[in-house]
Amino acid sequence: MQVKHPLFFDIHQENKDADIQELIQGLLCRQATLSPKYFYDELGSVLFDAITLLPEYYPTRAESEIFVDQASEIHAQFPKQATWIDLGAGNCQKAVRLFKHTMPANYVAVDISTDYLSNNLKDLQAKYSEVRVIGLGVDFSSSLTFPGKLKELIAEQPLLALYLGSSLGNFNSTEAFYFLQRLANLCKAGQPGSGLIIGIDLVKDPNTLERAYADALGVTAAFNLNVLRRLNSLLGSDFDLQDWQHCARFNAQESRVEMHLNAKRDLAVNFHGHQRLFKKDETIHTENSYKWPIQNFSDLLLKSGFTNVQHWTDSKSHYALFWAS
Repeated sequence: MQVKHPLFFDIHQENKDADIQELIQGLLCRQATLSPKYFYDELGSVLFDAITLLPEYYPTRAESEIFVDQASEIHAQFPKQATWIDLGAGNCQKAVRLFKHTMPANYVAVDISTDYLSNNLKDLQAKYSEVRVIGLGVDFSSSLTFPGKLKELIAEQPLLALYLGSSLGNFNSTEAFYFLQRLANLCKAGQPGSGLIIGIDLVKDPNTLERAYADALGVTAAFNLNVLRRLNSLLGSDFDLQDWQHCARFNAQESRVEMHLNAKRDLAVNFHGHQRLFKKDETIHTENSYKWPIQNFSDLLLKSGFTNVQHWTDSKSHYALFWAS
């Protein structure tokens, strides 16, 4: 019997020069800043998978609880025989758990961590031979452009876009609006019945939020510090991980958890022909994770171009899943 292999389109590899320029600009800003997309090399992706298993990190369990407890109502919205586009797919397991209720005709896994994604898709295609499995390596935070063959596929059938795990929280309200607008246009490109299922972390007490981003075992710290290894690889920089410390804090005014890397001493870092001096306790701002009230996010979905919105929450109202079409 012929072995079926997943298709894979690697667009992200074509943008290394743009990555380098973006990183340099961020490091030279008054408040040094990095995009969280640079967390996700192969090691960073593995570390994030480990974070989702930690007792302090509630979003993954809350999202799973919603999918289990309210499965029939949620899956009633999913189009049948559809093309699924899984944004930020990672190891693909969040989407795959849904296959037992609704099986896609085509599964398109999209992620910036191309090697990690490609390795996971091989096993997935072998297990689900009846599903056409496709991988797309791309920075979807800035563009939702698809290769020609995928565009044709999207237009042929209903489309289910999935953005699970509350990753939209990395965007501020303006960025989230434009991203959701692109998703609304993507759904409109599919056949009738197309829609979006998206996970959102809700506003809650600061202690619960901060513990989720600063676990006792130090896995989140390793995840944050690993971005400096990535910079050394991409920029030829000389970051020493021993000089930096992970910190996470809730910014109530902005309704977001911020992750920073804090300089333990005065130091100089060289990168790609530049040098940056960091004072002791000066930080590199590596991630924002915005938390939303339910009504505000419902309004944002409608403003972005969706016309039908509903949501479900976990038992503690820590997390919400939204359906938008």
